[in-house]
Amino acid sequence: MGQKVHPRGLRLGLVYNWNSRWFFSNKKNYRDTLISDIKIRKILMEKLSYASVTQIEIERAINKILLIIYAVKPGIIIGKGGKGLEEIKKLISQYITNSKKKLTKKELKKELKIDIKIEPVKKPYLNVYYVAQQISEKLVRNFPHRAVVHNIMRKVMEAGGKGVKIQLGGRIAGAEISRREKYFEGTVPTSTIREEVDFAHYPALTKSGYVGVKVWICR
Repeated sequence: MGQKVHPRGLRLGLVYNWNSRWFFSNKKNYRDTLISDIKIRKILMEKLSYASVTQIEIERAINKILLIIYAVKPGIIIGKGGKGLEEIKKLISQYITNSKKKLTKKELKKELKIDIKIEPVKKPYLNVYYVAQQISEKLVRNFPHRAVVHNIMRKVMEAGGKGVKIQLGGRIAGAEISRREKYFEGTVPTSTIREEVDFAHYPALTKSGYVGVKVWICR
């Protein structure tokens, strides 16, 4: 079961909270809001990649949207005097106004308040997305994959992790035939719901093609 079910999805409501928190009774509004959340995350992840953003939570009310951004380098996002936050607000409001073309004039008149909250990631090497991103970046720069993986696993265990599992898939180290390699350290019980196991995947675009990086961490 642990190989077929997303470890985070399996524990939603028990160990983890939802990344999008809002409620709409209308099915059409639900669909449009869900697509909007996905696109907002994609825009911000690309825009704030330099600050190592690991997670974005979105809370919505009637005329309010709250973005909670978790980053390893929060100071870079905020900028001098909060200029960075103002730029993000402009970017999101611009996207929302462009996506509201189908709405009526009454709905367009309603002002949407955008609030942004920046949360620091205290232990980066216990965050699966950050770990997967670090491995991917080093594989792109042609670092030896085994040394990279073992170094990262050591840092995860030193940070207080109970266990870590890493899987690489593709033309690893420029090999002619693609393959999968798995690395383990500690214990990662993927089927035990009470355990705080998280999962992330990140693609590494190397010279010989994409190498998929999957990371499981038990905290």
